[in-house]
Amino acid sequence: MSSANIQQGFTLVEILVVMVVMLLAYGLAPPLFSSGVSGTEMKAAARQLAAGLRKARSTAISTRRETALALDLEQRRFELSGDKQTYRLPAKVDLSLFTAQSELSGEKTGSIRFYPDGSSTGGRITIAGANRKYLVDVDWLTGRVAIQD
Repeated sequence: MSSANIQQGFTLVEILVVMVVMLLAYGLAPPLFSSGVSGTEMKAAARQLAAGLRKARSTAISTRRETALALDLEQRRFELSGDKQTYRLPAKVDLSLFTAQSELSGEKTGSIRFYPDGSSTGGRITIAGANRKYLVDVDWLTGRVAIQD
């Protein structure tokens, strides 16, 4: 039996392919570890705002009095009229408010008001992060609150 020269090792092409794959993985990894707000936190903030709006609507209907959710965009917090509790939102989300002109109380503050018949002034609160945003819409006629991706 003759012994054949068997070469062991990797070819240059194999090494280059591995290096390209590693560079791609390295390039995609930083967004996974970014310090921005996560999608889960943003969705939780949208749900928290929607719950507050729904509570304001149900309070207006049950007490037969106007109830408003007041939002402070700069401090990232909101409160309901007649409720002493202040609800905080994540510090790293960007908020914007679109509401009736009569409900704006400052450049960075405003509210969405609900009436005893269930209707409202209507509006939209936008919660945005680096790669995603959620819209919390309030229908002026029905007072219905909905979250949109």
